[in-house]
Amino acid sequence: MEISASAVRDLREKTGAGMMDCKKALVETSGDFEKAVEYLRKKGIASAAKKAGRLTKEGAVTSYIHGEGKVGVLLEVNCETDFVARTEQFRSLVKDIAMHVAAASPQWVRPEEVPAEVLVKEKEIAIAQMQASGKPAAVLEKIAEGKIKKFYEDNCLIHQVFVKDPNKTIEQLLKETIATLGENISIRRFARFALGEGLKEAAAAEPTT
Repeated sequence: MEISASAVRDLREKTGAGMMDCKKALVETSGDFEKAVEYLRKKGIASAAKKAGRLTKEGAVTSYIHGEGKVGVLLEVNCETDFVARTEQFRSLVKDIAMHVAAASPQWVRPEEVPAEVLVKEKEIAIAQMQASGKPAAVLEKIAEGKIKKFYEDNCLIHQVFVKDPNKTIEQLLKETIATLGENISIRRFARFALGEGLKEAAAAEPTT
């Protein structure tokens, strides 16, 4: 069914949840506003969104080694209190995200961290690929926007599909844990190392004698 932008906006103002979460809730409840509010609360999305602005200064740094030392990850995840940082659920979350980083190889935590020049280049490539189709410029622009969205889903950690559960993203996993633990949780940073990574490029760049 068609969901109006005003209905999505009203639900977002009521719950503090994201636009896409609100639209999905309305679709799942056939446009029933109150049922959509209940849907978001059951999923923990509404309560998680309200906690999003809280300061996170505790948490944990963890390491994950995969493939007998072939891939390694260092990850920092923050929460509000040391009490939550020491809970089994928080520790399990941090471990799962580190494992995901090893498997999915994201480049950044969130879209805001992607350098502007990278986005410009990706958009240029997307438009260049479609220019031969003869489609109008406005259509090419829309297609390019879709490809940028897909770029985020492939390369930004919070938008990637969780490797242990393809029905949710890392962002949704975070929101569910926030709702359960009652504190804001954020992924601050990570570093991923793959054995031999960059050696061929480095060798090619070395001057020959």
